[in-house]
Amino acid sequence: MSPLALFAAVVLAQATPAPVEPPAPSPAPRKKVLTLREALDSARTQNLDIQILDARVQAAAQLTWKAWSFYLPQIGASGQIARNQTDVVFPLPTGPAVIQPLIQTQGQVKLNQAIVAPQAIMAIQNAYKAERTIDYNIQQARRDVLFGVAQLYYGVASLQELSAVQERQVVLTKERERDSRVRFEAGTGTKVGLLRAEIDRAQAEQDLKRAQIDFQRARLLLATALDRPDDFDIVIPTAPPTPTGPNLEQQALDLRPDVKAAAEALELAYGERMRIYMQYLPSLGVFGAYNYATTGTFNPNAFSWQVGVGLTWNILDGGLREASIREQTAKIAEADAFKRQVDLNAVTRVKQSELDLQGAVANRAKARERTGLAQENARLVDVAYKAGAATYLESTDSVQTLRQAEVGLVAESLNVDLATLKLLNAVGAFEEVNK
Repeated sequence: MSPLALFAAVVLAQATPAPVEPPAPSPAPRKKVLTLREALDSARTQNLDIQILDARVQAAAQLTWKAWSFYLPQIGASGQIARNQTDVVFPLPTGPAVIQPLIQTQGQVKLNQAIVAPQAIMAIQNAYKAERTIDYNIQQARRDVLFGVAQLYYGVASLQELSAVQERQVVLTKERERDSRVRFEAGTGTKVGLLRAEIDRAQAEQDLKRAQIDFQRARLLLATALDRPDDFDIVIPTAPPTPTGPNLEQQALDLRPDVKAAAEALELAYGERMRIYMQYLPSLGVFGAYNYATTGTFNPNAFSWQVGVGLTWNILDGGLREASIREQTAKIAEADAFKRQVDLNAVTRVKQSELDLQGAVANRAKARERTGLAQENARLVDVAYKAGAATYLESTDSVQTLRQAEVGLVAESLNVDLATLKLLNAVGAFEEVNK
């Protein structure tokens, strides 16, 4: 081609518009990442069980108001309009005397105020104790719900790691399948070796799909606990802090809400018995009333008032108070036994959780050692297999051993995290996970 023709071809090429390529498909929207702290914060406001517990706290807060209502002023009003069958009128020298008018109206406004009310005072004190007991029990229930959410989150994280392990397994089996196919086509490998590589690759893909479905199912459970759609990704959380202190058993007795609730329940049982004893004492109060009635001959003033002091004293009630005291004494014994049982269970949970954590840490260390050895073994066998110094069965065995070791390490790491969470919950310091 002459230089002139070459130049003309270049000019024509520049003048011809380049074909327009179709736009690349937009990537799928990235899911929002949900951290462990965000999950726990969301559970505090969105979890339906916690919303039920919060409603119970609000209901329990009314116990003291109800108790105070028996001691605070009571004001009542009543009124009545009646039409009698006939009016009653007597003639008198000075004029007719109305005894009963045809239309009769009357009303009253009355105020009662307790001055000395031993039963009401004890009822108020017991209401505060009952409110604290309910509040401690609900605190423990709320912590148990948050503990379950944290367990779900760590479980989802471990399944996410397991999916990553299965993905690496798929990559390795595909490489083995490709090598086996090349060898078979070159005549240095057997058909049996190629089929075995294809079977391993198909099994790895099946395991990956199962792991992905398990991950999605666990994420759905977490989303249900948070009352939100499962449109989020998660990040691998850091290991929860291990509780420290010279005496974790004593920390559990000092921090656990259920232990505090049992102690308050025992005090409440004593308070209820004292309230029954207070029924032997009289109650003293004052009252005032402002009345209105239809005027008549003998009541020329429509409005009247009265004030006074009232004393109430139940001297004999047929043995009801004595029976109630004996009944409450039995409830005190029950509450005392329950408190000691709760204390014992709290200490036992701490000891069991410590043993579980020790075992989980030891197992994780061995799993980590096994994974390191399996990785080195897989590397050496892979080099030997590519060099023709190892069989496919040896290569497959090294890959399977590595997969099992990595899966085991993921499981043991999860066990350590869960054991740490259990110990935190047993000690009563679970809120530290959210700091």
